[in-house]
Order: sequence, then structure tokens, then C-alpha cells
Amino acid sequence: MTVTAEGMLVPTPSSRDSVHLVRWPEERELLERLRAEGAPRLLLVRPPAPPPDVIECEEDWVRLPADDGDVRARMLALAARSSRHHPRPHVLVDGRLRNGPKWIALSPIELRLARALVEKFGEVVSGELLAAAAWPGEGINEGALRVHLTRLRRRLRPVGLEVQNVRGRGYLMEHAGIRGT
Repeated sequence: MTVTAEGMLVPTPSSRDSVHLVRWPEERELLERLRAEGAPRLLLVRPPAPPPDVIECEEDWVRLPADDGDVRARMLALAARSSRHHPRPHVLVDGRLRNGPKWIALSPIELRLARALVEKFGEVVSGELLAAAAWPGEGINEGALRVHLTRLRRRLRPVGLEVQNVRGRGYLMEHAGIRGT
């Protein structure tokens, strides 16, 4: 987090878990983009504008002028609430992947791929790193990697997860229907 020239605490918007500050009503487009991404956001409502209706756990508002301590407390509460509603998946030692209350059993190769993707959840993982995790000590076989990732993608859908291909960079695992920043 950083402090602005006005002395307001502002999160560094580097991850999906950061709470973004949105000036309302001036930054409507930013608000819509953050809503679509599922990113936590705190609306700074300037008088005399009425606050928008808040129906998602990732959103809250505070009327300006606001005390920095109040803004900070709302941001911390938003971050905690958002992380509870979208917890990271877990790879269990018994070979299962759990996402919230749902789980799936994985084959040994799927387990190693999932472990590497969950470790960097929401971040891009290179194909080389995934191949090294799936087949330790062997050279990369891009065809085999794609086949196993395709199978893993199918297995992940019922538990609300997906693996995205980031062209030329690698793959990332995220909650289904959420596009990261």
C-alpha cells in the first residue's frame, strides 16, 4: 500500500486480492471493469452523489470526506470478506484437489500439475515449469503437457476452477468465470 499526496492509503493494484479505490461517480467505467473481474473495491462517494446499490461482497463504499482510519478499516474488511468468498484451492496429500466444499481425485500427473498451478494460483506458470513438475528429470514434451492440461481442465470444471492458456507465457489456474487483472 502507498499513501497519496492527500494522505490517503491506496493499495497497490498488483493482484486480484488488492482492494481498489474507485471515485464515485467519476470512475463508473473503472467500477464496471472491476466488477466484471470480481476485484474487491471501495467506492469513495463524493457529495452530493448517492452511493450505488451494493449487492456483492467484494464492494463497499464510504462517503467523503472520510478519516484515513475508516478507509483503511473498510479496505481490510473488504479484503478479508473477498478472500473468504473466493478462497484458494488446496491440493491434499491424499491426491485430491479441494475448492471450497467440492473436491476431485487426481491422477499422479494431474496432481503434480495442479500442485504447481495452485502454488501460483492466479499467476502465469510457464510450460517448462509445469513439465518439470509433471515429469521430474525428463525433458519437456509439449504435446504430452497439452494433453494432460486438457484432461485437467475437464476435471476442474465441476469444482469451479479453470486453467487458462496465456499465449507465449504459460498457463494459470483461476476460479471459473473470473478474469484476473
